[in-house]
Amino acid sequence: MAIRVFCIGDIVGKPGRHVVAERLGEVVKQRQIDLVVANAENAAAGSGLTPPLFEKIRRCGVDVCTLGDHTYRKREILPLLESSDRLIRPANFPPEAIGRGFTIIKTLGGIEIAVIQIMGRTHMSPQLDSPFHAIDRILAELPRDIKLRIVDFHAEVSSEKIAMGWHLDGRVSLNCGTHTHTPTADVRILPGGTAYVSDLGMTGPYDSVLGRRKDVVLKHLITGMHAFFDVASGNPRMCGVIAELDEQTGKAISIERCDVNGTERVDAYDSDDGKWRG
Repeated sequence: MAIRVFCIGDIVGKPGRHVVAERLGEVVKQRQIDLVVANAENAAAGSGLTPPLFEKIRRCGVDVCTLGDHTYRKREILPLLESSDRLIRPANFPPEAIGRGFTIIKTLGGIEIAVIQIMGRTHMSPQLDSPFHAIDRILAELPRDIKLRIVDFHAEVSSEKIAMGWHLDGRVSLNCGTHTHTPTADVRILPGGTAYVSDLGMTGPYDSVLGRRKDVVLKHLITGMHAFFDVASGNPRMCGVIAELDEQTGKAISIERCDVNGTERVDAYDSDDGKWRG
């Protein structure tokens, strides 16, 4: 039996949330998706996640939300990180960090799937454990009968992501990169049967610089003056991959990009909170 998984790239602010609400349901129905995983660490005005927004994203049809380097940007998310099995943060955070690095959930058809997140170290955080060691420990802990294993590798540089792809080939079903907000064209199935992509891309406004207003970012880069990097609004898209996985072997059958246009909304400009200062 084949299981279809839709992994969605970083949801950025209101435009990202709106396009998920607008388009995810029809994709799930048309493509007969069994599981939806979305990176939601930029959902709250571009930085962090709040409990109300987590619940909204879940109601749109997302089964598991992953996070990243902005996991703790909103302190109100801490109780949810402790209690929910549908929200995970990078597993290679320090042992004292609140939250879980992986979860095991069942699809509506009763199939158990492990969803794991790890974070890269290059140009990220020196406090992190090695993502290679962390993922090895988790895979050793997982029950052998859970064949379907999905990894969100939240990392900055493509070389580290590609290296992780080879490290996990044949050991997980699907290895998706997140964080750079730029979709990559290297979707493929590696020789050991792992579906791979270096970055899912961004679910948010593409008339922007990585989701932020291009005029503000350009002014900062050209003048060196500090600025608030507000979330942009134009050309919203939901970007990710759809992978078909073999339930019996855990190997990938197929993987393809799925980039869906949304409707631009006049209220999509996201400046209510969580601004970044350049």
